[in-house]
Amino acid sequence: MSVQTNRSESLAESEVFHILGNDRRRAIVQLLAEEAGQVDVSDIASEIAANETDTTPVPNNLYKSVYVSLQQTHLPQLQEDAVIEYDSDAKTIQRGPNFDDVLQYIDGHGETESTALRFHFAVCLLGLAVIAFAGLGIPLLSSVDPVLSSVVVLLAVAASSLYRLLA
Repeated sequence: MSVQTNRSESLAESEVFHILGNDRRRAIVQLLAEEAGQVDVSDIASEIAANETDTTPVPNNLYKSVYVSLQQTHLPQLQEDAVIEYDSDAKTIQRGPNFDDVLQYIDGHGETESTALRFHFAVCLLGLAVIAFAGLGIPLLSSVDPVLSSVVVLLAVAASSLYRLLA
């Protein structure tokens, strides 16, 4: 039976940092980000235990320790914060409503923000180059009005920003 949470508000940044402050909770979020749909808790426990030891196969006592700590501490905490949906009967987890709020703080998962910033930077550099070359009298670009090109650059950045905000 799945434990349901009534939490409807998004997580505060301090709550996200508390969640990610624990290696095992961070590993759960990272592993769930790599999977689509439901994931078995035993698979998550195996992965975490394997990452915590350098021996192969993973010692059974370490696997059991990880599994128990997930069941008793980490999964209920993530469920309470609506980061995951945890079915305690089926022993499966899947992404919850606040999953993406937490995931964006993990390295490599904030790429959309980085891409938008690179786009804005490139558009600004292009606009500055057009204005500079027009001012230097470079043929073909000297006929470009610097005010018009500035407005076009600002409109492109504003449109991209608006798109990101509404997405």
